Amino acid sequence: MNKRIVYVVSFILVVLVAAYSIQNYVTQDNLPYSLQKLYLFHGIAVLIVYLSIELVNSKLPNQLGFAYLTLMFVKIGVFILLFQSSIFSETNLSLPDRLGLVIPFFLFLIIETACIAKLLKEK
Repeated sequence: MNKRIVYVVSFILVVLVAAYSIQNYVTQDNLPYSLQKLYLFHGIAVLIVYLSIELVNSKLPNQLGFAYLTLMFVKIGVFILLFQSSIFSETNLSLPDRLGLVIPFFLFLIIETACIAKLLKEK
């Protein structure tokens, strides 16, 4: 279990740095929001969700679906609270700016889901 957690955490950190570097290079800091804070939020959120699912899996393995769904709602809610000035701003965001907000969310959602699916396959 500990080795699996170390692999997942290191994989998430590598993807975090690589994706941030690529998007920062492409957008060249012309975004109305902080790209660094966006990636930091998603990286921390994915780590919290995965480690929470590991904990639930060890204590209550039959409740994993409910725990994951709850954590997703909390993650989306916290994201909206923290980035509401960027999402609901008076000026409309351009398409690249909107994609810049959505791409990290789906990237880390896919990684999170794949890691949890791998965890479930092992059981």
